[in-house]
Amino acid sequence: MPKIATIGSHSALQIIKGAKDEGFATILISTYKQAKIYTELFPIADEVITLDSYDNFFDVEDYLISQEAVIIPHGSFVAYLDQTKHDLMRVKYFGNKDILKWESNRQKQMQWLQQAGLYLPKIFTDYREIDRPVMVKLYGAGGGQGYFVVSSKEQMEQEIAKRQLDLNQVLIQEYILGCPVYIHYFYSPILDRLEILSLDRRYETNVDGLSRLNYQTQSILQPDPSFVVIGNSPIVIRESLLAELYEMGQRVVAVSREICPPKGLYGPFCLETIVTPEQKFYVIEISARIVAGTNLFIQGSPYSELLFSEPMSTGRRIAREIKLAQAANRLEEII
Repeated sequence: MPKIATIGSHSALQIIKGAKDEGFATILISTYKQAKIYTELFPIADEVITLDSYDNFFDVEDYLISQEAVIIPHGSFVAYLDQTKHDLMRVKYFGNKDILKWESNRQKQMQWLQQAGLYLPKIFTDYREIDRPVMVKLYGAGGGQGYFVVSSKEQMEQEIAKRQLDLNQVLIQEYILGCPVYIHYFYSPILDRLEILSLDRRYETNVDGLSRLNYQTQSILQPDPSFVVIGNSPIVIRESLLAELYEMGQRVVAVSREICPPKGLYGPFCLETIVTPEQKFYVIEISARIVAGTNLFIQGSPYSELLFSEPMSTGRRIAREIKLAQAANRLEEII
């Protein structure tokens, strides 16, 4: 039986617990700085390997291979180990590495989502055409780090100079006013079905705190809004909207097989949306792996309860898929 392995950050605790709930032995790779989380505070992994830096990940790869480990990627894994390192990796890996090339490139993301027929904010390829509030996003899985809002080309030019921006590494996206809703999906090749496991919204500092201040106070403080994610809150959406969310996920999976044939996207993924008062879902981003918002649901959500009638986190759902594949002699389809 393979061992489940991941690096210590993001959703590692959920992944490790879910694997153990499904009967797998587990390995967690951590930096020395973070190791106390996994050796003292929450010592749930069977084995913790410590490194000076995740840059040294390949120092332990031969050991992981000897243990028949399967790596489970998450946001920090994608941030610390770039696409080149993913391509060089020899240890078994859950998911389609090629799909991460589409996640890590904002322009390719939008191409994927547009091809799936989803509602998207307007994208500005030339900042000089900015004629409304826009969100400027950096590439990569950075949890909102470095995002900012401007409403004119003059403001954008000031930010370019101040931040020394490389315009080839940013996405300029129309700012949609509405409620953020993050939909946690799981596509199972083994069961050939799409699941909605949970939903959340992010708490971003300091932009969420600004909503508590009246205009007069904001004008005095003149704060620079920050969109860095520091936590998440659970959401249960209106039941009548679930069919639309399901169809959105289906279209994303279908298109993924065209852009990354033959397997496309499988396992966990998240559509990050803004919902307007007209109940229109604008997709602002896709994460093609487990997202940190699923950490709210280590004991499951109302939706996973309807599907499984037992505690089922996204981390455990990954382990369950590996177990199902192994039982059916189909591991090569997902690893």
